[in-house]
Amino acid sequence: MTHDVSVIGLYILDVLGRPVDAIPPGGQVDFIEEIRLTVAGTAGGTVVDLAKLGLNCLAVGAVGEDEKADFVLATLQRFGVDTAEMQRLSGVPTSATILNIRRDGSRPALHARGASDHFEVKDAALDAVLAPPIVHLGGTGLLGKLDGEPSRRLLAEAKRRGRTVTFDLLGANEGTLALIEPLLPHIDYFMPSIEEAQAISGVSDNRGAGRFFLDRGVRHCVFTLGGEGVSFMAASGEAVTRPAFAIDVVDTTGCGDAFDAGFIAALHHRMDLATALDFAQASAALVATGLGSDAGIRSFAETLAFMNETPRHAVN
Repeated sequence: MTHDVSVIGLYILDVLGRPVDAIPPGGQVDFIEEIRLTVAGTAGGTVVDLAKLGLNCLAVGAVGEDEKADFVLATLQRFGVDTAEMQRLSGVPTSATILNIRRDGSRPALHARGASDHFEVKDAALDAVLAPPIVHLGGTGLLGKLDGEPSRRLLAEAKRRGRTVTFDLLGANEGTLALIEPLLPHIDYFMPSIEEAQAISGVSDNRGAGRFFLDRGVRHCVFTLGGEGVSFMAASGEAVTRPAFAIDVVDTTGCGDAFDAGFIAALHHRMDLATALDFAQASAALVATGLGSDAGIRSFAETLAFMNETPRHAVN
């Protein structure tokens, strides 16, 4: 199979329940409407959505040798994702998260780090992993063995081979800049939330935060702004802001991953910039209408129809 995209990084099993108003005291029980299991993570959630959008995907990551791994791999395969480069590691559990989804869609999380912390891309795998024209690295910050210099070498090699590199991270903190700064010159599209971009750069306005990363080698910054839409900046000086779609939010889990998937799909289809940003936002909005990181998105055609038919928030 010829792959359209290689999706490298964080693969997680999510266990989600909604709506959760409070954790019951002691051993008491409350009843909720819905519980789901999904494949998630800044790579896992993205690759599932990409497969739904019709791309041929290679998953590159790690799971353990437990029942959670069985679910993750079977689910990826059910969506048509190639799992030949997914590693099963003994002695560690599959990374997993429990999410209690509030009525407003917010999602306090309990995460168990596992196999994703022990995953690496060996030199022998580079020809397969870096064969697709688009390479996405997602989850930096929770990839213990791959983070840092191994990621820099991986992305540098991707660029040496002429690939388009997209990048997202997780859990921005005071150490994130040192972790990602060596990677920035090898990134074509940097796609964090604006909150993450501001936290890493220490710059509070959108344009200033974008300039911070562009000055350090990133070619394009694509910042998700939540209900405010999306902000795009290029090293060339081009800057575009697009408004968000007006939807009723059920759960924001996986919205950033869905945005990444929508934007990568737009790159694959060579959409113009405004359409690409709108398609990425449509993918994220659809996911927010249901429970879990793979909710809402059904196909490329239906996402395109949603983009063309759904009203947007007014621009301030």
